[in-house]
Amino acid sequence: MSAPAPRSAYLHIPFCHRRCFYCDFAVVPLGDRVQALDGPGSGSIALYLDSILQEIRLSPAGPPLATVYIGGGTPSLLTADQVGGLLAALTDRFGLQQGAEVTLEMDPASFALDDLSALVRHGVNRVSLGGQSFDDGVLAALGRRHRRKDVLEACRWMQRFLQDGRLRSWSLDLIRNLPDQDDAAWAATLSEAVALQAPHLSIYDLSIEPGTVFARREQQGTLRLPDEDGAADRIAFTTQRLFEAGYCRYEISNYSWPGHASRHNRVYWSGAGWWAFGLGATSAPWGERFARPRIREAYALWLEQQQQEGPHTSLLRESAQPLSLEDRLLVGLRRREGVDLLQQALASGWSAQRCAVHLPELEQRWQVFLAQGLLEQQGRRWRLTDPLGMALSNQILVEVVQWWDRLPAVAVPPASTEAPQCPESSPQGGQD
Repeated sequence: MSAPAPRSAYLHIPFCHRRCFYCDFAVVPLGDRVQALDGPGSGSIALYLDSILQEIRLSPAGPPLATVYIGGGTPSLLTADQVGGLLAALTDRFGLQQGAEVTLEMDPASFALDDLSALVRHGVNRVSLGGQSFDDGVLAALGRRHRRKDVLEACRWMQRFLQDGRLRSWSLDLIRNLPDQDDAAWAATLSEAVALQAPHLSIYDLSIEPGTVFARREQQGTLRLPDEDGAADRIAFTTQRLFEAGYCRYEISNYSWPGHASRHNRVYWSGAGWWAFGLGATSAPWGERFARPRIREAYALWLEQQQQEGPHTSLLRESAQPLSLEDRLLVGLRRREGVDLLQQALASGWSAQRCAVHLPELEQRWQVFLAQGLLEQQGRRWRLTDPLGMALSNQILVEVVQWWDRLPAVAVPPASTEAPQCPESSPQGGQD
């Protein structure tokens, strides 16, 4: 089965003011005084932009892009002209479809109203705003630079631009189940987000990642995290509160008004291919995931190798291979519509005979989750229940991995360059 050509691209801008206490993304903190043009950190930014523009030029060509996502890091540290230069390079190499969705991640304290206007003129039509909280104490405890007034001001700007048609949509990021967060505090956060009329909300539960400040505090016993029952209750409350406010939960971490779901992120969850450029960025244009080096020096050496030897094999159409069934299930189960198990197996290159032999075992493993109300089945389609199944999704996803690992070698296609992962707002990283 021939894979469709990718029509989406992710660009990673690693720079930020400071590394937040929960962050393990591929970022390069440049300090609170950073200025992208003729100021502190500007030299590092200029050198990096030269590199990512070179990578775009070296990429195999493809059809016009339907979605572009510029993430980080804090991409809004760049000037509007610098963002415009990146979009122009993508247009030169691939083209942009009429009506393409162009998303930029923005930090509430990193731009002014004039900057937003200039970005829109350069083609940005959707913004992902990394608010995380409306509480000054919480923001400080997370290591964030901005404060409540910055979030509220940025949200008002976004809504004004949405209403007058300069933005097609915008999204607000929030973090749930933070240290010392109780039910009342989270309910107040949700009510404020609803009142601000954000048409899209990305809500993530705090994850403690190795090497972060929060990981060290957890090891020291000084990080007081919510208990599992309380965390699950807040997840259920979130679903109910946002449903009453007119939001649809279309993926584990994402809620939107009708017509405001992220088209770009649905590419990841659907198993379609995408291009990616920049430090630590993961691409999978033809079925094989490939992660670029996360350190600037190693990324520069990799780029030099691409120039001398040609594009990495995962970027070449002749290397096309179906996305593995494991990958398809891990990302597909995150969506509200779930997965058609047989359809996904056939799309990943399995024969009907292989399906008949191995899929019943996975379905048998899932019976316990069906009985517990975490999964529901309609014909061949399996989906997580909401809120219970989505709250406890890791149990089902771990079962998929264990089933996959137990398959005989003949049933498993060659491995990708990178282990399968479960992307959320972006499989690359996120707002920092």
